[in-house]
Amino acid sequence: MTIEKRADRVAFKISGPDATHLLHDVLTPPVLEDGTARWFALLAPQGKLLAEGLIGWADGAHWLDVPASVAENFFKRMKMYRLRAKMDIEVLAETHAVGWSAEAPQIGIVHRDGRHEGLGYRVIAPLAESDDWVEGTGQAKARIVAGIAEMGPDFPTEDAFPHDIGMDHLGGVDFKKGCYVGQEVVSRMQHRGTARRRPVIVSDISAGERGDAVMIGGKNVGTIGSVVDGRAVGIARIDKITDGEGASVAGAPVSLALPEWARYGFAAPGGDSEDD
Repeated sequence: MTIEKRADRVAFKISGPDATHLLHDVLTPPVLEDGTARWFALLAPQGKLLAEGLIGWADGAHWLDVPASVAENFFKRMKMYRLRAKMDIEVLAETHAVGWSAEAPQIGIVHRDGRHEGLGYRVIAPLAESDDWVEGTGQAKARIVAGIAEMGPDFPTEDAFPHDIGMDHLGGVDFKKGCYVGQEVVSRMQHRGTARRRPVIVSDISAGERGDAVMIGGKNVGTIGSVVDGRAVGIARIDKITDGEGASVAGAPVSLALPEWARYGFAAPGGDSEDD
């Protein structure tokens, strides 16, 4: 079985009697001790993403992964929020590797990525057990086909709201629980239906790279993330797109489609998009 090593992600182990309660109060999704891997975000007070990844319970602890570029800031903020809580926060950058596998391996801490079918499994294992892990694009291909954006490859930190990347549709935001950091802004977007930037799948890319504009009728309607095999996840203004026809990236035509999990749609001709 092949496991891809994700050198761009850093794992955290958070445990202790107050860990679940504090994480539930700070992060965006429901944080439970049920073994389910959920998409989570740590937000700035203004509602934009500072970090994102999967959080899952195993062996008496919560196991998280975040982009390596924001791991230090994530650690500092979690220590700040901890205050006097009985909770241990372990940064595993020097001791553990984060990996991905299409099938469940018999190694380390394994959680199925439940955001969409076909996203495989996240693996966190000691470095000594990851020597035979390989470089690969399987995880990137799977999430691009599913239309799921990731911090780093597709958008920078403090650039997107949870709605912009579909976290509200994929279990990454709990709209029923009490206040968490950035909750007021995210809740307002939800209840007012003001989300207009949304993930789209951009295919047939023959030119262009991460950050390039998606153009329709001479207007910039969004940007693309990292390109793999001619596809990318774009974050686009769906209220500026009707049928996805006539789109281009770097001067070359591309195709636009909505993820199959999306409950939003392109704009009706002469009107706004629908977003349930």
